[in-house]
Amino acid sequence: MKTYDLICIGTALVDSIIRGFDPEPVSASGYRAVSGSLNVGGEAVNEAMAAAKLGMKTGILCSLGQDAAGDMVAAALAACGADTGLILRSEEHPTPVTTMFVHEDGSRQSITNKAHQYNFHPEKNSACFDNARAILLGSLFRAPFDDPEIIHAVLSAAAAKGIPVFADTKIPNFRFLKLSDVADSLPLIDYLTPNEDEARYYTGKDDPSDMAQVFLDLGVRNVILKLGGRGCLFQNAEESICLPACGIRPVDATGAGDNFVAGFTAEILRGASHAEALRFANACGAICTTAVGASTALKDREQVLRFLAASPRV
Repeated sequence: MKTYDLICIGTALVDSIIRGFDPEPVSASGYRAVSGSLNVGGEAVNEAMAAAKLGMKTGILCSLGQDAAGDMVAAALAACGADTGLILRSEEHPTPVTTMFVHEDGSRQSITNKAHQYNFHPEKNSACFDNARAILLGSLFRAPFDDPEIIHAVLSAAAAKGIPVFADTKIPNFRFLKLSDVADSLPLIDYLTPNEDEARYYTGKDDPSDMAQVFLDLGVRNVILKLGGRGCLFQNAEESICLPACGIRPVDATGAGDNFVAGFTAEILRGASHAEALRFANACGAICTTAVGASTALKDREQVLRFLAASPRV
């Protein structure tokens, strides 16, 4: 019996989310917004919290500062049922804090800082993979996975243990990598889940199927393109599946992709088909957008199943 169904690896931070920012100043140095809130975030955190809520035995390998923001993240993870025993706490590096501007349509813009650059070394802790059924890289091309050597070491360790790898992606914010920089690592990825903007950035293609094919040609086994309001596209050497998005009015899209990935991974680990896992993942992403914050709206697997039961079958 494995200790974990899933270990999520990557960035952990706090999001300062500002909704409805009015760019017109009310004084020389004062501005207004509809609301402001603090929420835990970072791709690995969002995915770990969602996976734990969905009933997965979930661990998280990340780095937090010895500060109030780090305490906030650790407490939120524990409250969701995620195991925090693999978290590394650092006196030297603070917990990153991101400022996020959320617009009326749910889209957002973020401001990062140097704390987001800190590369901890998850490959030095790969022994914990022995206790996992799968690992999920919170974000390929963002710290700590913006270093080709770290990427390859982690993926090689998983491959040596026969552990499937799910990898989400991000557009770089400090260290810029190209697909050619990680060519030896891409064949070690079982499922890659970029959104449309990320896939366009890395492949130079505009058509989603063409984007997916670039990754497949480089050795990735399965590719899922998250297409926002247009749903998702799954592609591998044998099948192609396109699903529309769930009909829902978004409040905040922060973390929707992370909830999607967690939902897909959880269902695959439960033995679902690709089509069923994608439908479940779509619902997780949609539910996430109905409240402010990446980990607010999704409650448990039963909520997702009720949502799907009330939705048209596609």
